[in-house]
Amino acid sequence: MTDERKGTAERETGETSVSVEFVVDGEGESDVDTGVAFLDHMLEAVAKHGLFDLKVDADGDLETGDHHTVEDTGIVLGRAFADAVGDGAGIERFGDRRAPLDEAVASAVVDISGRGQAFVSLPLERDAVGDLTNEMVPHFFGSFARNAGVTLHVEGEGDNDHHLVEAAFKAFTLALDDATRYDERREGDVPSTKGEL
Repeated sequence: MTDERKGTAERETGETSVSVEFVVDGEGESDVDTGVAFLDHMLEAVAKHGLFDLKVDADGDLETGDHHTVEDTGIVLGRAFADAVGDGAGIERFGDRRAPLDEAVASAVVDISGRGQAFVSLPLERDAVGDLTNEMVPHFFGSFARNAGVTLHVEGEGDNDHHLVEAAFKAFTLALDDATRYDERREGDVPSTKGEL
């Protein structure tokens, strides 16, 4: 199990150009530039707390808002993650973690199942956190999950939207870290009764 689990993906449309490199067994290093500063901050946290290495370069039509850039970054990140995980042989597959930030606490449950879907419940009250619109937070998680082939549940509570979003991203990355870890007892077996994820 010494092969580097590294995935890459790109997407270019009339609205955005996004490239991502994702290393599962990394050192927490990141080089992220999406043009959406708070999303950059969250993706840097994903790398740091999951000990993933992450490169993200996104150029989008931010003059129309953050929707296309955030959505396409989630899509490409999900594809790069799927590429890095491959067939999932030997991984734990499941992750279930919680993370707080001051008064806010969030939980994330991950199943690297091949069935990409997200269920997100975050009681965000403001329009945005920094330059990231709040409606794009669940949309980002959904875009990632569908393209990563991951079933994802994210929920949380808190009085400060900044704290709640950051707690959600931290719980998400901790759950991903757990789910992608190798289980030595599996000896390279794919963790599914079907024989594939």
